[in-house]
Amino acid sequence: MTDVFGSGGIRERVLAGWVAAPVRFREDANAEEDLALGGYLDRVVVELAQNAADAAARAGVPGRVRLSFRDGTLVVANTGTPLSAEGVESLATLRASAKRDDAESAVGRFGVGFSAVLAVTDEPVILSRTGGVRFSRADTAAAVAEAGLQSPGLETELRRRDGQVPVLRLPFTAEGEPPEGYDTAVILPLRDEAAAELVRRLLDEADDALLLALPGLERIEIEVDGSVRVLTDAESRWYVQRAAGILDENDRERLLADRPTEERSRPFWSVLWALPRDADTQPPRTVHAPTPTDEPLSLPALLLATFPLDPSRRHVAQGPLTDRLVQEAASAYAELLRTRAEDGADVLPLVPTGLAAGALDRALRELILTELPGIPLLPAVEDGALLKPRDAVVVEGSDDAFNTVLAPIVGGLIRSARQDRTALDALAVRRLDLAELVDQLGAAAEAESPEWWREVYAAISAMVTDPLLRESLGTLPVPLADGRLVRGVRGLLLPGHELPAGVLATFGEYGVRVVHPAAVHPSLERLGALSISPRALLEDSAVRTAVEHSGEADDPDAIAAAVLAVVAADPSYADGLWWLNDLVLRDADGELVPANALVIPGSDAESVLDDEEVAPIDRAIVERFGIPAVEAVGVLRSLGTVSASDVALDELPEAMADLDGIQDWAYDIAPDGSRFGATVGEVAAVRDLDWIVDDAWPRVLEILGSSPELRRALVEPVRVVGPDDRPHGAPSYTAWWIRERVLLPDGEPLAGRADPGADPVLANFLDRAPEWSARLDPGVRTAVGLVKEVGDLDSEGVGLLLDRLADPERVVEESAILRLWSQLGSLTAYPAQTPERVRVLGTGGATRVVAASGAVVADAPMWLQREDLGGFVVASGVVADGLSDLLDVPMAQEVAAGKIDGEGTAADVPDIVRELVPEVPDVWWEHEELTVDGAEVSWWVDEEGEPHAATFNGLAKALAWSAGRWDQRHAILAILNDPARASQLRIDATFDHPATPPD
Repeated sequence: MTDVFGSGGIRERVLAGWVAAPVRFREDANAEEDLALGGYLDRVVVELAQNAADAAARAGVPGRVRLSFRDGTLVVANTGTPLSAEGVESLATLRASAKRDDAESAVGRFGVGFSAVLAVTDEPVILSRTGGVRFSRADTAAAVAEAGLQSPGLETELRRRDGQVPVLRLPFTAEGEPPEGYDTAVILPLRDEAAAELVRRLLDEADDALLLALPGLERIEIEVDGSVRVLTDAESRWYVQRAAGILDENDRERLLADRPTEERSRPFWSVLWALPRDADTQPPRTVHAPTPTDEPLSLPALLLATFPLDPSRRHVAQGPLTDRLVQEAASAYAELLRTRAEDGADVLPLVPTGLAAGALDRALRELILTELPGIPLLPAVEDGALLKPRDAVVVEGSDDAFNTVLAPIVGGLIRSARQDRTALDALAVRRLDLAELVDQLGAAAEAESPEWWREVYAAISAMVTDPLLRESLGTLPVPLADGRLVRGVRGLLLPGHELPAGVLATFGEYGVRVVHPAAVHPSLERLGALSISPRALLEDSAVRTAVEHSGEADDPDAIAAAVLAVVAADPSYADGLWWLNDLVLRDADGELVPANALVIPGSDAESVLDDEEVAPIDRAIVERFGIPAVEAVGVLRSLGTVSASDVALDELPEAMADLDGIQDWAYDIAPDGSRFGATVGEVAAVRDLDWIVDDAWPRVLEILGSSPELRRALVEPVRVVGPDDRPHGAPSYTAWWIRERVLLPDGEPLAGRADPGADPVLANFLDRAPEWSARLDPGVRTAVGLVKEVGDLDSEGVGLLLDRLADPERVVEESAILRLWSQLGSLTAYPAQTPERVRVLGTGGATRVVAASGAVVADAPMWLQREDLGGFVVASGVVADGLSDLLDVPMAQEVAAGKIDGEGTAADVPDIVRELVPEVPDVWWEHEELTVDGAEVSWWVDEEGEPHAATFNGLAKALAWSAGRWDQRHAILAILNDPARASQLRIDATFDHPATPPD
């Protein structure tokens, strides 16, 4: 075996040094272990590929390398300069390189990368065309053990390391040839399965970054268990930007002062940025120097640069050299973006934004963002020329169509998508707020034609759908038909084809602003312009002003004709526009009169309204425009109405301000008389009630009942909601006004009189309504205050009824008073004052009048035995309570204790009674003489519900009342008097509650 590389001599020198100084053995072992377990732990593929690239560079040939892994062995074959004696010495000498002063192999600066193989093998072999060399942990251990016989100190160090020795310090001669076509092969028998798994992973991870990092390599073949993968022509898949140079003499001393001696002898630097051409390819997120480090990188590109590394080979070392390379890398990145922009690419996604990933990344980003604002990167909207970010401007919120229109006006304008905002801010691109631009647009484009403005409005059609942008665009300049350029779209009118000729000309004098026909575009309507339909024209504030001041106009007839021409096309155009009532028209005498004070000749309105308040309209106007048109603007053919929604009672709408007594109505219907905070959802009112002549009311009420609109304004109550959000009903304004203001010829109110269909008992105590009221709609009669039943009475009517009931001159039958009491006790309307006298039960079916202080309300039949309590008002349950409050008369139990005197004798209730009425108690109390509070009675039921009686008749009543079956008192009495009737009574009881027949 020929020792062509002097391996034996190297071994002897190294061993001799270890024998002479065992501490050097320990230093070498520690240094090699640091490299194998530290910076080179997972770099075996990268480091061997780098050595192959260096060999090809030194030989000046295209580099090829093949990495073959099978049967537990990794073979790395490469072309280029073969192994030499200097190379072997470099391999066997830690931190000493054979690549000194070699600019072409600047990527392999330390010469110790081969130590990466120790992460996977203990027996590396290198075969070259010039010879072979191998390293062996076992052979080295044997040699050290033999040398230790001469040096106790070396033997001690070996024992302390438990036989672990440095593998790459003692070279041994190896036999063999590299594979055909290759100049050198590294053979690595893998240590174990963990090493095999590591190699598989590293071969799988090898990608284009390896080719880009090692430009000396043209082709990389990777074979794993027979499957071959080839890496070649990386630059066809990446956009690459390179920069390189040699530090000049002045920079060398300053920048390399803190670097190791051998690094200082290689003043070469290089930077490479690579962007993937395929959008789905993700570049590594770490810096390569040029092999991978642990320095994080947030930029979307691969960075390969000759950064100096710390001893771990994992991190970039800080210092002036790194600072210089960061500056060069930033400049190269800016140049890469400039090149991509010139090729038409969108470079904004490549602009650094967000948070930095680390210190080095932060330094790179800061310098890149310093460079980019001065690099032409952004295409101008106008001609596509690339602009420097510092010279560019974006309009906030604008889109492509609008930008195209703006480009000739706004210098340096570029397009700006929402997702680009952060990048443009990072580039310090000037932003122009859309509202600010719109404010400037009028002056910049004052001379532009209406057709040009239409192009502007077409360009913003997509933007107006965004509520935020629409607000900014609302102040756009708009050319008008009269030649003016006005600012602001809202309220402008867009011309159409529905209006009669001459109408627009009439109202133009009053400030109606109509857009120039050549500028009209649908975007204007979305921004608040109104389509100039007839309704829109009438709603325009300028038209309203013209109408309200038509009496002062130079040509009021022209205004009247214009308005009526619009309304005549469709009278519904005037719905809700109450102020059209102010339009002045000619009356029959040629005088100018507001429309709401005019009537149609021969109409119901003319027949019922005061001719001192209204006048007939000129017939020529009616003939020209038609009755529906003049009615729509307020001329009366029948009675008119006004309406409003969501009415606040403390701030009535302007449309209702002229209604007679409207403020009093609002006060009367407000909760507790306070209008503040009270609202009414819908209000409809008949107007001009105070213009109706006195003797016309029979006809007026028929009119009100015959028209659905008028009837609704009278009959339907309003829903009042107070500040506490509790609703209650109240009479309509029309009903209130008639009840308050309409008097009959006798001077007395119509309201409160007996309805023709009233309860006869009630009608006896009320004034009769006039005979003509029978012809009225029943709902109308109730609304105007005619009383059909007790519940229709208002508080004044209730007071009148109570006064008349207390009139001793009146004869009131017992049946009538009982019927009225049952209704009066349910009222919620109370008179202002309680009566001083009340009618109570008398004797023999009659009634009598007593002072209120001498009456009580009896809500149980047993109290009627107590004549000592005074006169009785009779009712039960809540009706009794209501009568007590209404009449201010106490309940019987409030003036008497109802305490039974004596104990009585307990007796069982007969079974036949309990069989007939199961609810009766089991026991009753018999008394020879029964007194309550000292007053003699025949029966009573005490507070515990126990029946007491002194007679059979009294017992029947006591049992029925205590059982809650007062309706059975006569049956109980019958069975007590004649037990033999029990069977018949049981049979009869079967039919008290007949069963529901089957379906």
